[in-house]
Amino acid sequence: MSFNYLNRIQTFLAVVDCGSFTRAAERLFISKAMASIHVKSLEEILNVPLLIRNTRGITLTEAGEVLYNDFQEIFFNIQTSIENISDSHRSLSGTLSITSTAEFGEEFLLPLISEFCKLHPRLDICYYANSSLNDLVSERLDLAIRLGTLRDSALKSRKLGSYAIVIVASPEWLKNNPIQSVDELNSVPWIANSNLQTPTQWTLYNNRKEEFELRAMARYHSNSSSSIKAMTQAGLGVAILPEWMVKKEIAKKELVRLFPNYNLPEQDITIVFAGDHRIRLKCRVFIDYLIQNLHF
Repeated sequence: MSFNYLNRIQTFLAVVDCGSFTRAAERLFISKAMASIHVKSLEEILNVPLLIRNTRGITLTEAGEVLYNDFQEIFFNIQTSIENISDSHRSLSGTLSITSTAEFGEEFLLPLISEFCKLHPRLDICYYANSSLNDLVSERLDLAIRLGTLRDSALKSRKLGSYAIVIVASPEWLKNNPIQSVDELNSVPWIANSNLQTPTQWTLYNNRKEEFELRAMARYHSNSSSSIKAMTQAGLGVAILPEWMVKKEIAKKELVRLFPNYNLPEQDITIVFAGDHRIRLKCRVFIDYLIQNLHF
């Protein structure tokens, strides 16, 4: 198979990953016209259409889907092998792209990235806050760190640790809305995390193994934990937040932890990556570094 043939397939893969010829051309540092020529030439060689082009974007034909699935893994393995050879003796180079929630990144991840860069000065880091798991493929991100229960995904993952979550409210809100029993939590206004499928449905338990089923309704929503904390401090209602996010505010009595004798299930910290077991060396080294140094 000639180099030009492989080059055309690489362009085809990039167009599918990016969802457009323009973005694929930018990734490959070629013109949009050249990207179009590559794909059209590949279709002519195979004598079969691979993409359906319309005003809404591009869609894979059946033949295109087969070609994409077959060669995506091949090209990933080629790139991984080249990187692993060039990064011999764990001297990392190139670019490592990482994403996490903004709050977790600022509190834990970015300080560790700084120390990691000192150990590997030839490695460049691109950090993105709050990118979706879809961006692991479309934007060629290497690693995504996610908090809580991970929704079903074909991507590979590894657990880094876990953290506690707590129920909090502001002192002013509690003054105006005193809560005497845990049952009343089902009837108070809640501030919910819209990233979760059931943000106000939890099973609480205490040391006596007694359980309480929280089945509340949310009046306010946000996809940002920082915003939820601010809304809670402003006295809009009750919220569930990571303990590490509100520890200082609780100590300063800016927030109050409700029913501390009841616990919520600990939440996982998971790192997600694309590809198979042949994970790139730079990713594997960074994951091992996090496991050794990530502490709560």
